[in-house]
Amino acid sequence: MTNQQNAPSISRRRFLAGAGGVALSLPWLESFTDRCNAEDRKATAPAQRLAFFYLPNGIVRRGFFPGEGDRPLPKFAGQNNVWRFEGKTVPVGSHPLTFTPTLAPLHNMRDRISLITGMDRTFQHGTDSHAQAASCFLTSVAPFEVKNSAYPLARTLDHVAADTIGQATPYSTLELSCNDHKNNIESIYFDNMSWYGTGHVAPSMRNPRQVYDRLFGTRANTRFRNITDLALGNAQQLQKRLSTSDQRKFDEYFEAIRTIETRMDRIDSMKSELAAAKVERPAEHLPRDEYIHLMGDLLVTALQSSITSVGSLMVGPERWTTPTNWEGILDKPHSHHAMTHSPQNHLEDLLKLDRFHVSAFARLLERMDGIEEANGTTLLDNTIFTLGAGMGDGTTHQYNDLPLIVAGGGGGTLKLGRHVHCKAGTPLANLWLTQLQTLGAERERYADSTGILTEILA
Repeated sequence: MTNQQNAPSISRRRFLAGAGGVALSLPWLESFTDRCNAEDRKATAPAQRLAFFYLPNGIVRRGFFPGEGDRPLPKFAGQNNVWRFEGKTVPVGSHPLTFTPTLAPLHNMRDRISLITGMDRTFQHGTDSHAQAASCFLTSVAPFEVKNSAYPLARTLDHVAADTIGQATPYSTLELSCNDHKNNIESIYFDNMSWYGTGHVAPSMRNPRQVYDRLFGTRANTRFRNITDLALGNAQQLQKRLSTSDQRKFDEYFEAIRTIETRMDRIDSMKSELAAAKVERPAEHLPRDEYIHLMGDLLVTALQSSITSVGSLMVGPERWTTPTNWEGILDKPHSHHAMTHSPQNHLEDLLKLDRFHVSAFARLLERMDGIEEANGTTLLDNTIFTLGAGMGDGTTHQYNDLPLIVAGGGGGTLKLGRHVHCKAGTPLANLWLTQLQTLGAERERYADSTGILTEILA
């Protein structure tokens, strides 16, 4: 039972630890919803969220797409191709999910996802295919619509959606990228998927410690390594006034943040050890899988505590040649992009990486599905979370038949658990328009859209 007579006059959004001036945003807690505070009353309706999990360098089709397990491995075909596999095909329409080897990690979430295939983007010549794949994945303009840029690039979907669902949070959007290498040789178009407008990038954050500082306002308290140690002192008084259910949620939330802090410390320690040993190219030796998990957890925490309602995570940059260490997955550092150009020599390793990326996405979905929110819903129920790539194949650089998985519930607007195969030529923008409309945006068209994807609507 909640002691409403003694309930704290504090917004669930912000808990202040007086010891260090550190601010922690709290998750939804039922103990606060009956208070007369206007902000708390508004918060009883679960906020809607939108998130993206971007895969660079395409995927291995035979591992990802149903019916293509025995397709021939393509040879490197340059760029800007429109190549459709003519072997086993899936009829246009809605079908039961088939869990290929790459998609197998999503089996436990089978009722919360839909595989979307057959959607295309049109390549606009004059740019690199990798650069346009990443930078224009969420673009709001049709090919050749922008006259003063080689890229068909304007304000991206995350910022357009934030106009509707991102105005009541400290950050309207959050852009993350798993690329902390210093030997960057490519332009910003290879390593950013979020844009305020043509030529105006919304730069992604790559350092977990910097992301953490931004989310929790700890830069002024750098002498304190862990903010939970500061906050927990005052939290003891708060916990006494919470219901049993909220106490459990409160403990789980703090434990999740403690885990993030521990993992950040581990990575920082490894960086210090590599620097002390004067190891050449130290970034190649850091565990990339741990890095991706950590950045994903930071994104989920930001969504959970309503620091933001719109977020994106690039699990790697397009076309980067830097070898990276996939601890426990590959036997030595590899360049993901380089391997895609010779799949005959790296097929098993490429399939392992694709499966890991999908498992990292599945891990976030399972975590979100366990985070309770108002009205008996979960964070995943109130989120549209899309995994996708800007290329349908990393070897051929094709822009058609992109790999896409839509997960979540969209606040009850989505009907998932199926494989939706679209007819040839269906623009990716149809999916983006569908998502905008489910979030309440009054849009009839988005980029080169021709309609909405009714198969995923409840």
